[in-house]
Amino acid sequence: MTDVAAATPDPRGELAALDGWQRPLRAQFPILAGGQDGHGRGSGDGSGPPAAYLDSAATAQKPQPVLDAVAAYLTTANANAGRGSYPWANHTTARVEAARERVKAFLGDPAPRRSSVHFTGGTSEGLRTVARDWLPGLLADGDEIVVPFGDHRANLDPWLETRDLLARQGVRIAVRALPCQEGSGDYDPAALAELAASAGPRLRFVAATHVHHVYGADMNVHRIREAVGPDPVICLDAAQSVGHQPVSLAGLDVDLLVFSGHKALALPGTGAVWARGERGPSFVPGGWQGTPNTAGIVSLAAALDWLDAAGTERIGRWTAALASVLTDGLSRLPAYEVLGCRTSLAADTAVQRRGSIVTFRHRGIGSQDLGFILFSHGFMVRCDDHCQAGPGPEGGSVRVSLHVYNTLEEMEKLLAALATLQ
Repeated sequence: MTDVAAATPDPRGELAALDGWQRPLRAQFPILAGGQDGHGRGSGDGSGPPAAYLDSAATAQKPQPVLDAVAAYLTTANANAGRGSYPWANHTTARVEAARERVKAFLGDPAPRRSSVHFTGGTSEGLRTVARDWLPGLLADGDEIVVPFGDHRANLDPWLETRDLLARQGVRIAVRALPCQEGSGDYDPAALAELAASAGPRLRFVAATHVHHVYGADMNVHRIREAVGPDPVICLDAAQSVGHQPVSLAGLDVDLLVFSGHKALALPGTGAVWARGERGPSFVPGGWQGTPNTAGIVSLAAALDWLDAAGTERIGRWTAALASVLTDGLSRLPAYEVLGCRTSLAADTAVQRRGSIVTFRHRGIGSQDLGFILFSHGFMVRCDDHCQAGPGPEGGSVRVSLHVYNTLEEMEKLLAALATLQ
């Protein structure tokens, strides 16, 4: 990790400055209201200690305007899209097409007339659709692709499956590992440039991740284009960035971007593949396209509206400050090891700050046991290997992932609970 980024030297001051902005936003999440005391309940049945939901990297909670948009659609104009000619069907078709343009606008698409958006069930399905339906048409015998072997399995397995599928058809391609810097998980642009130079025109495709789902670091993907040159197609897994921080296609220079709606405050079962459409064949999902998840698409458009109104820049600042408080606190507890780049832990670091994800492990307590202990205190966290490709820490780890509805009080209570297990 070498790129200088805006550090958070005073995370508590940042949180205090944003407190008046954040409180009304948190109040819009009914699942966290939990009655007159303003707290959700940890057991899911209204009993138990006040709940702190710390698993937004898996799925985010939904604000009331998103729920209202879905209810209004289902009770006033629910129909199939692109099938009928009556008003409800026409309205639904128009909503789906408008949602495509909404995605482009939210992502800061610099050339929306040339690009396309195709809705999927989420990032995993979207990446597999790219691998299955689009990538084979780009590749010829002897070509090479570069993919991450240390990120989420959804950004590795589909590319390996495509390699095996092409091999059965007599087309041999080489799959290279996207180089990473030892100990941090961050990509290594110098090593990638050497790999690209060695492959030359045979390098046709690079898959990468925008924000690491375990280490929480922005992977500085703008450096990938600099390393590989103008010709290879770059496909970006943006599951942990869209809806969590500002995302601008104008500054990323990627060709395909895939994300999940359910991590961006929309309903489960929706996501999107954005395709620039300038390198390689046009992106068109194969096979017969059946009924789309119209309610999910409506929720996605509403969620993007909500995020724009709230301000993704402020959301990113809020969650980064919370993560800074947590990492700074954990770095003072000898029983814990925070995963990822060690130099990103200090509040005044000059390297790329972590975003909304902090993953750690206890040196003597397994992650599953630690997860049960934390739940007994009202904290909902992820405790396993987090679907990470490649080796992870033995016994898994605990991941805390944050969104706009989380608070400084939750971080302080979590640190206090962890400190009792020293």
